[in-house]
Amino acid sequence: MPKKFQAENAENLAEIEKQFAVKAVEQAQTYWNLIEAIPPNTLKLTRLDDEIHEHFGTEFPELMANPEKIKRLDEDWLKDPEGKERWRKFIASYEKKVEDYNFGCLIRTNAADEYSQTNSIFVTRMQFYAIEIARNRLGFNDIIYEKAQAEKAKAAAEKAKKGKN
Repeated sequence: MPKKFQAENAENLAEIEKQFAVKAVEQAQTYWNLIEAIPPNTLKLTRLDDEIHEHFGTEFPELMANPEKIKRLDEDWLKDPEGKERWRKFIASYEKKVEDYNFGCLIRTNAADEYSQTNSIFVTRMQFYAIEIARNRLGFNDIIYEKAQAEKAKAAAEKAKKGKN
């Protein structure tokens, strides 16, 4: 990067933004497929899951004390000045530990629902990891897995029924 480069004054290039958006959507689809296929409480997102979860609980004890705030995210809280500063410190501590630690990701605001235009917000990868590791450990993503398994069983039963006819 040039020495005189100033990110705050840089132009946003539409093509680069599209590429970031595509990557974030692909990551969301991959994660969705994972939580539909594997019981979320057994899912390991990184080699540092335990450390991330413990650190998250230490830095954001009010969320761990009120897990409903993890299940249903408050975008305003995530992005208010105080929240942003707290997250900035949390995220920065993973700079040398997690690849693309500050890359943009999509996260569902309500863990019980799928990704959609109204149920998704943009966060950093470390926010995604911290929140989704907590959701998996608290069982908030189990409903996604259970619905997918029920749909799979229903489709298999219908296929078997058609095979007998």
